[in-house]
Amino acid sequence: MFDRQDAQQLIGADLYAESDQKVGRIGQIYLDDQTGRPEWATVNTGFLGGNESFVPLQRAQRTESGLAVPYSKDRIKDAPNVDPGEGHIAEDQEETLYQHYGLSYSRSESDSGLPGDDAPEAMSQSSGTTTGEESMVRSEEQMHVGKERVETGRARLRKYVVTEEESVSVPVRKEKARLETEPLTDEDRARGTEIAEGETEVTLTEERPVVHKETVAKEKVGLATDVEEEQRTVAEEVRKERVDVEGDVEGTPER
Repeated sequence: MFDRQDAQQLIGADLYAESDQKVGRIGQIYLDDQTGRPEWATVNTGFLGGNESFVPLQRAQRTESGLAVPYSKDRIKDAPNVDPGEGHIAEDQEETLYQHYGLSYSRSESDSGLPGDDAPEAMSQSSGTTTGEESMVRSEEQMHVGKERVETGRARLRKYVVTEEESVSVPVRKEKARLETEPLTDEDRARGTEIAEGETEVTLTEERPVVHKETVAKEKVGLATDVEEEQRTVAEEVRKERVDVEGDVEGTPER
């Protein structure tokens, strides 16, 4: 349980919801009227921290990063709206807040920092946090650049047939007739000789090229894409609110 001294240190700390989700910075600490202990904290939520949501400190724990509570970020952002500028939480508002966070509510006096007869009031802050007409929200436009995929062209793979002439040198053999004379043998002389007509013949052959064609698969062809990465600069005008301070104000920041 936190005491009044802890409350000063909690102002401006980061508040974390379940799963270590950062919700925002703590703006105000509300003390119980009876015990003087911190009971509620407000955290800046919404777009650019424009809203303040109330969070109970009953189960909060200090961490190295800030303050952790056992509630989801959405539950904190959806907490019932209570105007922190009033500096005090009415009993019916406090009861509604406790019901929102699933906590029991009692109007009896307590020494544990839980709700008592009187609703808690916001403690005086010296951290520079202001409420009501003493403050204003300065906003500015932020440029968020995304990427989209668009079609820039198409590639098509088409197969067609061409006819080419190929020449292959093939060795072939061819027979030719050649006249030969041989000396007579004794056997030839013994058969005797007779003058008569006669003839003989021999079959001549030659080799000729024969072409046979077959279709064979040579390779597989497909289309692939390569990605080239380059840097492009995107320029756009954004609007920003600036703050001018008039009068005798010390430590005026440049805005």
